[in-house]
Amino acid sequence: MNVPGKLKRLYENRTVRIIAVLILALILLIVAFRVFAAGGTSGEGYAPTEREARLVRLIETLDEVTGATVMITEEEGAAVGAVVIFRGEDGIMTRMRILEIAAGALNIPKSAVIVYPAAG
Repeated sequence: MNVPGKLKRLYENRTVRIIAVLILALILLIVAFRVFAAGGTSGEGYAPTEREARLVRLIETLDEVTGATVMITEEEGAAVGAVVIFRGEDGIMTRMRILEIAAGALNIPKSAVIVYPAAG
């Protein structure tokens, strides 16, 4: 049996080459999907801490805010900064109220709190 010769003749067939390329592309697509898309949406991989959840509940008491996400930065167990992303009416007063609530609740300077409206 001349296996290398048979493989060479098989590879010379244009249909076999096209099928081989399509199979490789399909495998690559499946691998890429499992690596990049199997994790779900970006927010599902993070579970907020109790402190963050309490701050979200405080911020959502504002009439202008319909939802919020908070991430608190800590060093040695003490809050040193926070990022707040909120949904609802965007305006300077809304942002100032969120800033004051977050800074006061965490006992950090207002300059350590960043407030953004949610996209869309």
